[in-house]
Amino acid sequence: MTKTFTSLAEQREYYRNMPRERPAQIETPGAGQRSVWDFPRPPRVEPVPLMVRVELDGAAIARSDRALRVCETGSPPAYYLPSADIAPGVLIASDRTSFCEWKGVASYWSVRGSTRIAKDAAWSYANPDEGFESIRDYVAFYPQRMSGCWVGDELVSPQPGLYYGGWVTKDLVGPFKGVPGSERW
Repeated sequence: MTKTFTSLAEQREYYRNMPRERPAQIETPGAGQRSVWDFPRPPRVEPVPLMVRVELDGAAIARSDRALRVCETGSPPAYYLPSADIAPGVLIASDRTSFCEWKGVASYWSVRGSTRIAKDAAWSYANPDEGFESIRDYVAFYPQRMSGCWVGDELVSPQPGLYYGGWVTKDLVGPFKGVPGSERW
């Protein structure tokens, strides 16, 4: 049965206060690693100290040394790039929206490459909720829908599942939200 909400405020409160389980087995970080289970809830926005690059069809469509990442318990970070650092004409507005109990209402973008259009492959928050104003005018990309996404020289892996857009780097350990059985984490 799906819960019905009468307002975004009601939905926000429901999800912010919903009990969350922790997985039975959390990986222990090795030297130079971090566990996503040490990330905060509510999420934290951090500057990224490395160049971040997104490619589609083998061409860089976004490159930034001003990226931000949103770190939240159980998930690899989602990386947000300033819209000014995205190639002109590659983003196509979509009708799709979603709601995050922390950041607010997200709008989606399809991404145009040289040979294809990746449908609903990026998202942004035009009017983010309090505490997340720093990601206004920034766009995040699903790495599984791009040809490649890099943090520094590292090609990232996509977060498991179809819903989340986290970027898995070698310095992170999980398990990560999105694997089968993680719906209540």
